[in-house]
Amino acid sequence: MPTDNPFADVLAANERFADRFTLSALPGTAARGLAVLTCMDSRIDPLRMLGLAPGDAKILRNAGARVTDDVLRTLVLASYLLGVDRVMVVAHTDCRMSAGGEEHVHEAIRAAGGPDTRSISFLTTADQDAAVRQDVQRVRSWPYLRDLSVDGFVYDLSTGLLRRVT
Repeated sequence: MPTDNPFADVLAANERFADRFTLSALPGTAARGLAVLTCMDSRIDPLRMLGLAPGDAKILRNAGARVTDDVLRTLVLASYLLGVDRVMVVAHTDCRMSAGGEEHVHEAIRAAGGPDTRSISFLTTADQDAAVRQDVQRVRSWPYLRDLSVDGFVYDLSTGLLRRVT
């Protein structure tokens, strides 16, 4: 049956989810004191990847798992108000943000019918390990954060294993 609602499938799934919803009693804090920054790639399931359950960690996601100003702002809130005392920066193999430089991404967007995005930095990297180390250092040195345990990793999409970078 055709519908004019492009979200009908996920809204129907949400209704089924709500029928069995049991997470309302979880506190807003991170039970395991953990924040995980990872990529928005849909092949990554951060909770299962780390053996976590809902409520255990704060999950932050963006293209390339990069430490942006918004990530730092969120970590300030998470560390002072939501029980976070450790942070994992988790990049991954086969990431679109490491498959070519900035200009390559801008060209791909234009080729897909998109606008001229050259005023946007997508924070691409040819060296994921170096980018992870740089981002970990950015978190460690951010003056608004309390003393956090911060480490960096690359998640291998072909094996499911994490490799420590820092």
